[in-house]
Amino acid sequence: MLQEFGELNTKVYHVVSGLLRSYTLDKKGKEHIFMFGPEGWVVGDNVPPEIPCQLYIDAIEDSELYVLPKDLKRENKNAEAFIKRLGVLQKRVIMLMSASAIERYEHFEETYPDIMNRVTQKMIASYLGITPEA
Repeated sequence: MLQEFGELNTKVYHVVSGLLRSYTLDKKGKEHIFMFGPEGWVVGDNVPPEIPCQLYIDAIEDSELYVLPKDLKRENKNAEAFIKRLGVLQKRVIMLMSASAIERYEHFEETYPDIMNRVTQKMIASYLGITPEA
């Protein structure tokens, strides 16, 4: 576990190797995966350091990370990773609002082609907003 819901002064995790996930838990304790962080990705909670974070972040594989204090100005300078992350998240929100489960699955395959065999079906379902049975 790298980050717990409600912590202050959270970190930013640059994934060198391994796999992270960020997620939230609803009132019933159901997990909702926000994003995965494979190699080359940056994972963090986008709230300012003085505001309690909204996400849990953990490693789902042994991982090598660069762990840095949250500095939104520095992250903005790393434009390529920042733009990639924003683009993925924007597309994900639009897909959750308007796409079928099959379309969301195809988008997952396109976004994370190298992790299909590294995560459980339950995690994929959580990311897609569907039940594992679906």
